Amino acid sequence: MEKNSKIYIAGHKGMVGSAILRKLTQEGFTNIVSKSSKELDLRDQYSVKNFFEIEEPEYVFLAAAKVGGIVANNTYRADFIYENLAIQNNIIHNAYVHGVKKLMFLGSSCIYPKLAPQPLKEEYLLTGTLEHTNEPYAIAKIAGIKMCEAYRDQYGCNFISVMPTNLYGPNDNYDLEKSHVLPAMIRKFHEAKHQGLLNVTLWGTGSPMREFLYADDLAGACLYLMENYSESELVNVGTGVDVTIKELAETVKEIVGFEGQIIWDTAKPDGTPRKLMDVSKLHNVGWRHTINLKEGIALAYNDFLVNHSSLRL
Repeated sequence: MEKNSKIYIAGHKGMVGSAILRKLTQEGFTNIVSKSSKELDLRDQYSVKNFFEIEEPEYVFLAAAKVGGIVANNTYRADFIYENLAIQNNIIHNAYVHGVKKLMFLGSSCIYPKLAPQPLKEEYLLTGTLEHTNEPYAIAKIAGIKMCEAYRDQYGCNFISVMPTNLYGPNDNYDLEKSHVLPAMIRKFHEAKHQGLLNVTLWGTGSPMREFLYADDLAGACLYLMENYSESELVNVGTGVDVTIKELAETVKEIVGFEGQIIWDTAKPDGTPRKLMDVSKLHNVGWRHTINLKEGIALAYNDFLVNHSSLRL
């Protein structure tokens, strides 16, 4: 990509899209196109078609998606599959129709089978049963990967897919019903601290293992891959290091400064036992993460304190 190449970031206000926008801006890219959901409904076929006809972007980062944690995924199952399929279909197809030079589709680690061997290699896709709680979202993301592959096979499109591990950072969602585990912990421990509570209750046993990547690290990987990777196979993006949910909770508790106890509600589901990405392909391409988990949580908590005053007590 040239510094003046016309680049469209779909989902620029979300955690991933905003991180990509920050990274591109920092690196001197000057011709970035973005539209809020109020300006452009990506679920609407005609609106997306009209947008591509007018703007004619050369490069596309497809970071727009309906996302949420285990509660939201399991509750709004129809919304998650319908909205994500609509967004993907409209953008990928119009990228082909209007001659986009390169498109990056961002998926999720939940595309892999629930009981796949660990760490998760790219070739494990479609080799087993998915985790039930987020199956509709995962199926939508798998469809996006396969759509990019199909448009490459049939039309020669340079469409690539990257699968980030669990993400956190600036512009995260701290809604306790819809957020992912790490931002939910940040908010819960923060509120408990300021309310003087003696304990915080968290879901499950705390035994599942998860990998976490800071959003700005993901943005760095996305730019690097956009400029250095053009193969059909998807690429995992992560750290290659995981922790138990209990270890995560203790780290967040320490950083927030909550001094009470953690109670584990074992009647609630744990989800997938372990999700660790095999990032050997990413490392072989030449990129590695730079922000460790403790440092990243401290940065995320600072963002929560500065930019989410409506949620703070």
